[in-house]
Amino acid sequence: MATLTVRNLDEDVVRRLRIRAAEHGRSAEAEHREILRLALVAGEEQQVGREQAAQRLAEFRHRTAGRGSSPTAALLQEARAGRMKTLAGPGEGA
Repeated sequence: MATLTVRNLDEDVVRRLRIRAAEHGRSAEAEHREILRLALVAGEEQQVGREQAAQRLAEFRHRTAGRGSSPTAALLQEARAGRMKTLAGPGEGA
């Protein structure tokens, strides 16, 4: 494993690191490692996830192209009418 030394940190940053470490039950050094891991490794994993989601969405759009869909307003009105009918009960007008 490599060693990393960080110099000239603002006292406020160091204080916040220590507080965050205590909240997570870790040493400041362990917290620093976790922050770096999340920023670098998890960020890359998240980017790959976004790219995969965008690709799946593009494939879905390609498969469903030309099918048409109901306008959102019509779907909302239909859902509201169904709820009103349920609330009114049988035999009642909505």
